[in-house]
Amino acid sequence: MYMSKVVLITGGSSGIGKAIGSYLLSKNYVVYGTSRNPEKHKETSPFPLLKMEVTCLESVQESVNELLQQEGKVDVLINNAGVGITGPIEETPNTEIEKAFATNLYGPINVIKAVLPTMREQGSGTIINITSIAAYMGLPYRGIYSATKASLEITIEALRMEVRQFGVKMTNIAPGDFATNIAASRYHAPRLDNSPYKKEYGNTLKLMDKHVDAGEDPHKMAKVVHQIIETKNPKVHYKVGSFLQKFSVVLKKILPDKTYERMLLNHYNLK
Repeated sequence: MYMSKVVLITGGSSGIGKAIGSYLLSKNYVVYGTSRNPEKHKETSPFPLLKMEVTCLESVQESVNELLQQEGKVDVLINNAGVGITGPIEETPNTEIEKAFATNLYGPINVIKAVLPTMREQGSGTIINITSIAAYMGLPYRGIYSATKASLEITIEALRMEVRQFGVKMTNIAPGDFATNIAASRYHAPRLDNSPYKKEYGNTLKLMDKHVDAGEDPHKMAKVVHQIIETKNPKVHYKVGSFLQKFSVVLKKILPDKTYERMLLNHYNLK
């Protein structure tokens, strides 16, 4: 008898997470999402939302335990919860830098640790981590965000080799710009009137928001996630986005460092 796979998606109440969950639901998966405020999305979510704060170990374990009580297993974890952060690094408060790493790096690690014992006992499982094209390059005024996602990419490269002996598959998906509400919810270091970065930071912010508004449909990500779940041996890395965004990663590998830096400076209209 075929039993539907049970999927847990962190940050499943909106944006890419909700799109992935909705698509997998249509493919007959059993889907659970997580949210810090599930009651707020109760009427609009097509699948159940568990209360989870990924930066809190107790909250993570309680949510995973609730899922296991309901379904008895977890076949797929999609680490999607994350936060955006922009600003000149010099003017970004350390507390906000720490929050970004707590959510974008430590958060996924916390959830992975919570599901691994069950997946190891099952002898199977798939863990998909949503990173970012920004992880492959240091972007001006997004340096901390790039760093959090790059750290996750490297951590998963190591972790997937550690857990493969247990039948657990692990991979990263790096999306480019998608039309979601991330721009509205990301932390922006304030544009200070006396800041030497005021003009260039302001121009870069406008450009970033424009890119998100013109971003691709999140269902494109959902389809890739579904393909990965159904793949016997997923790759280490996947990249999803426009041709230019994916090609920028290729250029980083082949161009001299200063040439690539100049390309980024020109892209963001920086001196």
